[in-house]
Amino acid sequence: MKNIISSIVYALLVWALGISLFLSSFYVPVLENAERQADIVLALGIIPSATLGTYLFYRKGKMNPSHLALLFVVVAVLMDLLITVPVFIIPAGGSYSEFFQNTMFYTIAVEFYFIVFYFGKHLTKRQAL
Repeated sequence: MKNIISSIVYALLVWALGISLFLSSFYVPVLENAERQADIVLALGIIPSATLGTYLFYRKGKMNPSHLALLFVVVAVLMDLLITVPVFIIPAGGSYSEFFQNTMFYTIAVEFYFIVFYFGKHLTKRQAL
């Protein structure tokens, strides 16, 4: 039970870092398409965020890397459903359907899963040695 609670806490940390990167990218316009820029920033920013959350979890926790990766993704999707879309996307003129029909959402979710999974495998392999 302790491992599940700590994995949820670290998943929330990674989600918070991701949403912070996503939202802050709108304040530094580099590309004409602000949504595309935010997706790119998130796709790149999820790499260090996910590795940090995975590393922090495996310092004390134990869980199959595939389970941890799935849990991280599920928590992020739930937080997007409950907080990101109603608080940030809808007031900006978006909708649930736009958010969840965006192919970058699924691309980043898959990227997130594989980063946590492979880095988790790496960390658990090192611990076994």
